[in-house]
Amino acid sequence: MEEDLLVKQYKITFLKITIFIIGLTILSLCIFLLPNLARDAAVMDPENAYLKIPVLMGLYLTAIPFFLALYQALKILNYIKRKDAFTDLSVISLGYVRNCAMAIIVLYVIGMIMLTVLNALHPGIALLGIVIIFASLVIAVFSAILQELLRNAIQLKSENELTV
Repeated sequence: MEEDLLVKQYKITFLKITIFIIGLTILSLCIFLLPNLARDAAVMDPENAYLKIPVLMGLYLTAIPFFLALYQALKILNYIKRKDAFTDLSVISLGYVRNCAMAIIVLYVIGMIMLTVLNALHPGIALLGIVIIFASLVIAVFSAILQELLRNAIQLKSENELTV
């Protein structure tokens, strides 16, 4: 039993470290890579150089729900660690993750529509945007399913506690 608890703690710690590394990687990309890519794109395509700042702002805006979703994932891991996984707090956190994923989808769709209207949507950027949209869609659907399953589990747990 104690070994199972230790393995569980290692798994939770591993997931927390993974979330931290993902967050640090995306933050580093936002700080160091994106401005350089925007500058290079403006040099390579001077007629669309005026889009450099709006596109960067849009990408940074989508980073906000991403980091909020990572924070909620850390909260869920803490609930699991404290053995509070089957509570309304976890349901609420999953709802936030779902909403953050939906916000990312909306922001990317708006950005891609705007770039299409301005005739500035490069096929490579479109492909990357579609991948991000579908990944966010998978996360949103998965979070919604988990949220519903967790609600049902909490309801069953409370019904079982009442019958005992």
